Amino acid sequence: MDRAQKAEVISQLNDEFGKAGVVVVARYQGMTVADMSKLRSQMRAVGASFKVSKNRLAKRAAEGTMAKPMQDLLKGPTGIAVSSDPIAAPKAAHEYAKTNPKFVILGGVVGNQFLDAKGVEALASLPSLNELRARLAGMLKQPATKVASILQAPAGQLARVVGAYAKKSA
Repeated sequence: MDRAQKAEVISQLNDEFGKAGVVVVARYQGMTVADMSKLRSQMRAVGASFKVSKNRLAKRAAEGTMAKPMQDLLKGPTGIAVSSDPIAAPKAAHEYAKTNPKFVILGGVVGNQFLDAKGVEALASLPSLNELRARLAGMLKQPATKVASILQAPAGQLARVVGAYAKKSA
């Protein structure tokens, strides 16, 4: 790889780190090409990406971004999972690590906060941004339906009482 190619890789990684909501670093030693393809497809399915790059280039790309605290994790064969949703990449990485013991999560960064492997696992256990939005919408909708049913109940009871009196007098 010549200097121009290295500069291009550093620029691309720097852009990704700048836009990322979370960065997860994992060791992938011993994984097959099929395993890597499966991991990447699972990451893409949730809107994340998994890349392997030279550690030195990744360290340079992390300078000046939120990913700077993860530089100490970049030793040996490591890959980097990135997503804008702070839950997507950790959740996909954690789910994949359950099925493949060769994939080991080392840690990550959310915002400027460094996370160890346990922190990434805890983050993965949280509901995703879309799940939280759905729950919030459900909570906002629920009181409105309760209020409507409460307001309709007396009117319905009144209508039944009037109907009963009408049948009785007829």
